[in-house]
Amino acid sequence: MSIAIIVAYIVLFGGLIYFMSIRPQKKQQKQMEELWASMEPGDSVITTSGFYGVILDVMDDTVIVEFGNNKNCRIPMQKQAIAQVEKVNAPVVEEKK
Repeated sequence: MSIAIIVAYIVLFGGLIYFMSIRPQKKQQKQMEELWASMEPGDSVITTSGFYGVILDVMDDTVIVEFGNNKNCRIPMQKQAIAQVEKVNAPVVEEKK
């Protein structure tokens, strides 16, 4: 009888750990992969190191990003180094008063 209770606790805590840590992490990873797949030239980005730039070209796993006002500062980066993307073609939503 006591072995069944111990096994039940192990299963309960295993399920709790899965739903509290592993599942949200997989969901966040899926969102980031969708973000990286939706990147297009012209989009404004923020890198994981905090730099703001504009995407010039998108390849398989790298992007060419232009930083600052100096048009000669073009750096190839891995897609995983992009933390946020702001779409150029995003519709502007006006607030009604």
